[in-house]
Amino acid sequence: MNPKPAVDPARLDRMFHALADASRRGMVDRLSEGPASVSELARPLAMALPSVVKHLAVLESGGIVMSEKVGRVRTYRIAPDALADVEAWVAARKAQLNRQFDALARYLLEDESGSGDFR
Repeated sequence: MNPKPAVDPARLDRMFHALADASRRGMVDRLSEGPASVSELARPLAMALPSVVKHLAVLESGGIVMSEKVGRVRTYRIAPDALADVEAWVAARKAQLNRQFDALARYLLEDESGSGDFR
């Protein structure tokens, strides 16, 4: 029995793709402290500003960050409930694994209390 997906698979693919890169995860870590401009996000990275902007576009496409432009400054922040879909996906798989382990535990307890002694 496969659990029904709680989120659009294409959206989940974009989220996992966005989080697959260490530089993007670093940007998410920084943004978890609060909003930041592109130049602030680029400062600790050893890459050109256009590359940073491309990484941020991937994060935005994945629904993890959102941006706002005021004048010449674009500021990024973590999207509300950015990781809720990933958390739901992981929780569904964890629940399924826990059900399987519980069934195994019940089986082993029943077998242990049965008539056969396999020691």
